[in-house]
Amino acid sequence: MSTADQNSADQSSADQSTAADSRAAFEPRRAIVTAADSGIGRATAVALAEAGMDIGITWHSDEAGARATAAEVEGLGRRAVTARLDVTDLEDAAGVIDRLADDLGGLDVFVNNAGAGLQTPFLEVSLDEWRSVVATDLDGAFVCLQRAARRMADAGRGGRLIAVTSVHEHQPMVGSSAYDAAKHGLGGLVKTAALELAPHRITVNAVAPGEIATAMTGNEDEDPREHHRPGIPLGRPGDAREVAAVIAFLASPGSAYVTGASVVVDGGMLQMGPQAGAAITDDSWRSV
Repeated sequence: MSTADQNSADQSSADQSTAADSRAAFEPRRAIVTAADSGIGRATAVALAEAGMDIGITWHSDEAGARATAAEVEGLGRRAVTARLDVTDLEDAAGVIDRLADDLGGLDVFVNNAGAGLQTPFLEVSLDEWRSVVATDLDGAFVCLQRAARRMADAGRGGRLIAVTSVHEHQPMVGSSAYDAAKHGLGGLVKTAALELAPHRITVNAVAPGEIATAMTGNEDEDPREHHRPGIPLGRPGDAREVAAVIAFLASPGSAYVTGASVVVDGGMLQMGPQAGAAITDDSWRSV
């Protein structure tokens, strides 16, 4: 082998070693999950604790629920810290993220799960209602994601940002103009942040649930397999733990090459557009 060939081979081996070292360097140990007092947030906090992370837990109105989540995390041998977070209080929200990260000793994974919905026809939505939903689902998400990203970039260890959106990030629903607009916007934010944060080895992804058995859909603590949904190919709502499993993967070292994606967890619901549309026989779908 010539000297040039040997040098090329050595450089290739060094590049591969550097790439492997870079992948190995990200070992998530500290995560924050917003709105982790119930539903998808609680299931996510537990899943990340099972993966070996200490967890920052936020709650808005259910402190007891947050403490119950913390107890589950601690039962897995991980630390849990809790804080009240009102994502519509934009000046304070970023400070809450900072305080939790300080308590944890750093931040490797941030899951933006806090959200709110509204079922009101477009012609009847008040400006205050619109602003409330957008402030919760988009403005607050921006503030929290940005603060988490700044901490990760400053630390220089890489990181994972994950936003819980909805199938309505991709497709609309009658009566959900504010929610749909905010979730579409959040999906766009995820894509742009993924481009900009890649040099910092921070991946940014969305998880878009369909109907999940949570308090938001009136099914929490019920077995979703007991509810038949003929319009969903898998025939049932999802379980919050099924969403949490996807989030846990996106938070892991194994997801290092996934960024700017929106992973849909909906039992096939979004694939039903033409099929479901052709099956509708009256105009009842036009009303909330």
